[in-house]
Amino acid sequence: MNNNINISMKYMVPFLLIFLLFGCNNKKDTQNIKKKPNVLFVLVDDLGYHDLGYTGSTFYETPHIDKLSKKAIVFTQGYSASRVCSPSRASIMTGKFTARHGITDWIGAKTGKDWRKRKRYNKLLPANYIKNLAHQDTTIAEAFKHAGYKTFFAGKWHLGHKGSYPEDHGFEINKGGFHRGGPSGGYFAPWTNPKLKNKTKGENLTLRLAQETAHFITTHKDSTFFAFLSFYAVHAPIQTTQKKWKKYRDKAETIGLAKQGYIMERILPVRQVQDNPVYAGLVESTDTAIGLVLKALKDNGLDDNTIVVFTSDNGGVASGDHYATSNLPLRGGKGYQWEGGIKVPYLIKVPGLKNRVIDTPVIATDFYPTLLDLTGVNLQPTQHIDGQSLKPLLQGENIDIDRPLYWHYPHYGNQGGSPSSIIQYQGWKYIYYWEDAHAELYKLPSTEQDSLNVIKSEPVVAKKLNKKLFNWLNKVNAKKTVLDPEFNAIKFKERKQNIINNKWPSLEAQRLKVLSKSYKPNANWWKSELIKD
Repeated sequence: MNNNINISMKYMVPFLLIFLLFGCNNKKDTQNIKKKPNVLFVLVDDLGYHDLGYTGSTFYETPHIDKLSKKAIVFTQGYSASRVCSPSRASIMTGKFTARHGITDWIGAKTGKDWRKRKRYNKLLPANYIKNLAHQDTTIAEAFKHAGYKTFFAGKWHLGHKGSYPEDHGFEINKGGFHRGGPSGGYFAPWTNPKLKNKTKGENLTLRLAQETAHFITTHKDSTFFAFLSFYAVHAPIQTTQKKWKKYRDKAETIGLAKQGYIMERILPVRQVQDNPVYAGLVESTDTAIGLVLKALKDNGLDDNTIVVFTSDNGGVASGDHYATSNLPLRGGKGYQWEGGIKVPYLIKVPGLKNRVIDTPVIATDFYPTLLDLTGVNLQPTQHIDGQSLKPLLQGENIDIDRPLYWHYPHYGNQGGSPSSIIQYQGWKYIYYWEDAHAELYKLPSTEQDSLNVIKSEPVVAKKLNKKLFNWLNKVNAKKTVLDPEFNAIKFKERKQNIINNKWPSLEAQRLKVLSKSYKPNANWWKSELIKD
């Protein structure tokens, strides 16, 4: 019997050694994975550059975002990849400029002859565009998933229909992302979202998305994660509670109401003052939601091991949609080719790196390689071909990023923007208009953002940029507009005159109505006052 025990031990000892060796290695591998930082990516929809306290707003209150800005690297010249949502989001996901990935307009916008149904009587027929995020692209979520990260998405997707949802592009968990670009059913329950069921009547969608994200963080605190919180806010329809409306209505009155709220741009009126109390309430709710998620990081001991990104998908809505905000001193807003349409808040908080302000121009395609680089995940240069890692800049290296930035929008925006393509290079911005082949040239940065067109005095610069822009557009086989053979100049002029005579005065009247003490949108303030179950 003793001999049997000895024989058993003879074979068991090597087995135990092998088990312990592999067990230790597995434990070591797990620890190495856990040492990699988590990533929290916060994307707000339609948030303007000047809609925050840290960027100069004295009307909107955003204490949590302002606090984040004091801990983050702040880019003063951060840009979205497009003036509207779907193209910009696709660029974040793929690391490619819009003309390259092919989603050049918000998914659902009419193109070609169908554009005539909008009765805007434009000179051009908008180009066709891709309507689903391409499966052959490796998204940033897939890159992190392949590296062992747990991936999570909450909120607005708007990058394709069924078969091209977040879970089809690398996100293991999807809370609220489907094909719609706005909050279907509004910001208060009951809403209609097949990926996010209501819990209680009157609950706030923005806060719910934050709660789902916080729950994910808490549940997966012992793993390594890539969480993408993509708010539907502050996209139209803009809605808030009566309490928040009153707070900001009173604040606007205390500051002093402007006699006029709009000026006429080329096609539509553009808001010139930040005094919409409904929009202000929506902005505050978004800030509160962000604070809730940042608190979850801190409460779970993850604050010092999580990279946090904060940005917007395009400029604030100054005209069209809901005429919600003013982007001054930037010209225009969402849908426009000027700074107001593409300049956005751009923050990256990296554990161990102190707050700094950087003036180097950066763009949304840079997030993909930057986050991979910061977390030690292998870069994919053939995928994020239009992005550049900002890690050296973030770490304080004095490097010169000498590269052109490109925007291509062969469409008419709902906000009054024109079909155009842009190149920004070496402090210049050149805009080419497809309707009549005229161009504008601006020196950036400038206090007169896009108001001082110097193309006549800088013909050499203009010619150089025009050549560079068209070489690139041809290289990526960019889709272009075509002339509408049924274009009616008389109807176009009649529409514009109607906007001046009727739309503009109605907007001024609506602005004052929202600011009046008796304002009430409906019986229950967009369902925010429904009795909770």
